[in-house]
Amino acid sequence: MARSKPPAPTLVLYVRHGQTPTTGATLPGRAPGLHLADAGTDQAGAAAERIAALKEVAAVYTSPLERARETAAPIARARRLRTRTERGLDECDFGSWTGAELKALRKLPEWKTVQQYPSGFRFPDGESFAEMQTRITGAVGRLCGRHRGETIVCVSHADPIKAAVAAALGTHLDLFQRIVVSPCSVTAVAYAAGGPVVLTVNSTGGELAGLTAS
Repeated sequence: MARSKPPAPTLVLYVRHGQTPTTGATLPGRAPGLHLADAGTDQAGAAAERIAALKEVAAVYTSPLERARETAAPIARARRLRTRTERGLDECDFGSWTGAELKALRKLPEWKTVQQYPSGFRFPDGESFAEMQTRITGAVGRLCGRHRGETIVCVSHADPIKAAVAAALGTHLDLFQRIVVSPCSVTAVAYAAGGPVVLTVNSTGGELAGLTAS
């Protein structure tokens, strides 16, 4: 019997939203009303140019938060697509830590757990890192099923993207803080029948057209 050909992989381009006025200073979480800074708008435009150079992009999905939607908008325009909101790409729910200054959070005894044992941490009145990872990987899995063999863009946030990369690498969640995902960086993962292949992480410049699973 002739063997059936495995389905072509789905290429997912994870894009972190651009810089905001609070980037690196506070933990904004899911609080509404945070928009891109001027630098973040420029970053989003640059990301859009890089992605526009690709041969095909089937869809642009985004977290529901304003800063993500504002990053996704120029990407979608460059590809003549509409943005689609996907709640699975949302920021981690930081609960009562939402809006807190990072310099104050770093002084808490729980901060050491956040950095060294994230799989065992739940934000007070919020989400655990494990739940966040399950949420984003489940959402991306559904999107890959919808776009078999295609390329899609998923605009999200640093921690969810890092968690998705850790899952794709088969790396324990307790090591995901070692992954860097900068504003408007592109992280590419090919999801194939035999498992995911990480093609690039935290790419902030250069061409994306040559990304293929070897």
